[in-house]
Amino acid sequence: MPEGAGNAAETSAASPMPTLRRLPETLVNQIAAGEVVERPASALKELVENALDAGARRIDIVLREGGRSLIQVSDDGCGMEADGLSLAVERHATSKLPDDDLTHISTLGFRGEALPSIGAVSRLSITSRARGGDTAWRIRVEGGRLSPPEPAALTAGTRVEVRDLFFATPARLKFLKAPRTEQGHAVEIIQRLAMAHPEVAFSLGDGSRTLLDLAAAPDLATGDDPYRARLARLGAILGREFEDNALPVNAERAGYRLTGHAGLPTLHKRTSAQQFLFVNGRPVRDKLLLGAVRGAYMDFISADRHPMVALFLELPAEEVDVNVHPAKTEVRFRDAGLVRGLIVGALKHALAEAGHRASTTVGTATLGAFRPQEGPYQGSYPRPHSGASASWATYHPSHPSQGLAEAQAAWQAPDRGGSGGGFAFDSAPAARVETGAPMPVEHDPNHPLGAAKAQVHANYIIAQTGDGLVIVDQHAAHERLVYERMKEALAAGGVARQALLLPEVVELEEAAVDRLVSRAPELEALGLVLEGFGPGAVVVREVPALLGQTDAAGLVRDLAEDLAEADAALSLEDRLADVCGTMACHGSVRSGRRLNADEMNALLRQMEATPHSGQCNHGRPTYVELKLSDIERLFGRR
Repeated sequence: MPEGAGNAAETSAASPMPTLRRLPETLVNQIAAGEVVERPASALKELVENALDAGARRIDIVLREGGRSLIQVSDDGCGMEADGLSLAVERHATSKLPDDDLTHISTLGFRGEALPSIGAVSRLSITSRARGGDTAWRIRVEGGRLSPPEPAALTAGTRVEVRDLFFATPARLKFLKAPRTEQGHAVEIIQRLAMAHPEVAFSLGDGSRTLLDLAAAPDLATGDDPYRARLARLGAILGREFEDNALPVNAERAGYRLTGHAGLPTLHKRTSAQQFLFVNGRPVRDKLLLGAVRGAYMDFISADRHPMVALFLELPAEEVDVNVHPAKTEVRFRDAGLVRGLIVGALKHALAEAGHRASTTVGTATLGAFRPQEGPYQGSYPRPHSGASASWATYHPSHPSQGLAEAQAAWQAPDRGGSGGGFAFDSAPAARVETGAPMPVEHDPNHPLGAAKAQVHANYIIAQTGDGLVIVDQHAAHERLVYERMKEALAAGGVARQALLLPEVVELEEAAVDRLVSRAPELEALGLVLEGFGPGAVVVREVPALLGQTDAAGLVRDLAEDLAEADAALSLEDRLADVCGTMACHGSVRSGRRLNADEMNALLRQMEATPHSGQCNHGRPTYVELKLSDIERLFGRR
């Protein structure tokens, strides 16, 4: 006997092979419910998707205790006969895969798992009347036990009631959150489905009050603008601020079509929760899509902020696999590169079309800072809000001449290096912007950004428009202008360089030197020529001409820090964009720089002609616009 064979035999005798057996159908359904029905909102999603697949034009929902005690979904769809009801609650029974081809899925619900899984862990009742049918039928499933169909009363469509969810699996109940939390998840699910289907009316209540009431958009087949209909639905869900500041998105490539709306860069949030993405009408949370949105906004928003978007991707069913996740919230694309390129390109085009436009929320927030406080103040005019004290200080009644004198001095200041009729800043540490032929400087308030009237605190330009005023942050605005010109020059073959009369040696840590030297070819394309100068220094020989007289040492040190924090996975284009941003900051007009009238107006005209000039490279607004009517309200004139 081979060595060890006896021990193996003894072990085998002591531990007989376990007997295989088929699980009971009820237990199988309960296990499936663990995958499909995570919480009440999950069950609600499945039921509403079935209603949409049935052609419903109105869906009414009632939730009690966040859906724990009752989920009721009523629709006016095509309905079912008695035989259809019996099949609907069987596992893997479906009417949505007529040719059994999982590569051509054109419906939302198709697995044939949802209803039997819900019925296995709750008290499920389905009442339905087929369109044109003589009577309605009801079927019940309680904890997996099925009752035969019976006649019922219902005018049309289908009504599904789910009572006492998870009563048959009590261990699941302790994982549910508070009713208000569960209700919030349910509302979010319905909002996402409602965004994708503006032609369907939705209502959601808890039995005593209405939580959501969305009217159906006009029939899009009658020629109504589908963009307007969808934007109205998005505005009803995401709020007026999104509706007022959303840009239309419409692009098509190789049979893939992207539509929807994207918020201006100055309309951003702390998280990506306000990014809604749909594939063939199906709400998804897909890393590829979210990454594409971030890539498109990379030039306009800081890394810790997120834009508001609602994007709808339509593509052939065989080009996407929606069967990779039990809850169908993730998808897989056959050509992921095409999808990402389409999204990034479409969003960048939409943002470029917006020109210098900034979101209206910027002005609204500014007016909010000026709102008068409630209190014992007895003056003749509303007292400014304490948060706006710095803005009001220039013209504070206790110092009436101080602010006026400062503004007048700025207005009448002699030319400090400007080119008169052109937009050129030659004095250090400001930069020079090459514009070709001199740009005429006009003092016409009918321009979109008006005519400059003053500069306050040596950083903010006050301009009068035809119906209000504009306040411009000169440093942030010029930073964007320099950045856009650097990108244009880079795309045209490289940024023009100017040699330093005396090459500048910059001392750095060895690791920083290595990072800079390894990126020397990329930096040279951007107009910065440097090379290693021993183990702890680099020598700068040329700088971008766009930057004018810049602090080369400070620029190099900042670039070294940025490269240390850069994501190695970023594409070359994205890495160059980051470097451009750092250079633009160094090349922009500094806060504290006095400008004459021609320079200020030239800056305004350049902003109007430059895409994305409504925000700096970090997503902050470059200007604030206040309408005259709003200003008059502040002073009680309206």
